[in-house]
Amino acid sequence: MKRQELTRRHTRQEAVAANPDAAAAADSDGNEVEDVDDEGSKYSRLTLMEEVLLLGIKDQEGYTSFWNDCISSGLRGCMLIELGLRQRVELEKNGMRKRSLATRNLVAKDARADRPTGDVLLDEAIKHVKSTDPPAGVQEWIELLSGETWNPLKLRYQLRNVRERLAKGLVEKGVLTTEKQNFLLFDMTTHPVTDQAVKERIVKKVQDSVLSKWQNEANRMDKRTLALIYMAHASDVLENAFVPLSDDDYELAMKRVRELLDVDPDVESQKPGANEVLWAVVSAFLK
Repeated sequence: MKRQELTRRHTRQEAVAANPDAAAAADSDGNEVEDVDDEGSKYSRLTLMEEVLLLGIKDQEGYTSFWNDCISSGLRGCMLIELGLRQRVELEKNGMRKRSLATRNLVAKDARADRPTGDVLLDEAIKHVKSTDPPAGVQEWIELLSGETWNPLKLRYQLRNVRERLAKGLVEKGVLTTEKQNFLLFDMTTHPVTDQAVKERIVKKVQDSVLSKWQNEANRMDKRTLALIYMAHASDVLENAFVPLSDDDYELAMKRVRELLDVDPDVESQKPGANEVLWAVVSAFLK
């Protein structure tokens, strides 16, 4: 998909027509839909996985830290949340007794499960969720999609080369580029950031959410931004967004992140407007 230079500003109606699934998901979830302006028109709306990956990629080097062993499972968690926010998957219903998030299975919403999401990785993930019987919980799905299983029959659920596939998608959107770097014994494909404004917008969104736009309660925050904070932390890339801050702002930002990490996902999932899939994924990483 090549970038197209637009000669005029998109209207809200044109943005919905261009990506009805993402727009519907945002609207049905009760969150504000970002305006599609001249800067935003360079690329389709970024998924949660792409935002987390961008926070982890070194701008000039074009790769994530070799020592980061958390981002793989973190990106799989992002996929489940993205599907949850788009109303494609949900947790199975409670019976007579309320059960914890960890004990409820993830199931596809039949009415929308067959419709393409516009993202190949999400389509693969929901296909697995829909075809699996008996269903599995969120924690197990994160492990299965990451390939972390001792059962050879379940290795077919692993989504391979996720980081590289996400990076190539960002190259198509004009956010990253592709280069070859030599590391003495081998050559490696890297993806340096070319559109710095896109990454800066993500960094600013994270910073503002815990500083100037702090809501004091998790359930009052925009769900996508809240998910970005949790999953960036789970992927060990959150602090990258706080590097430019002053010492005082850094301390305040980290204090508020710790407040978010101290909440009880089961309690938060029962509050009005909460997304249970989001909180089930958060619970899986916080336990």
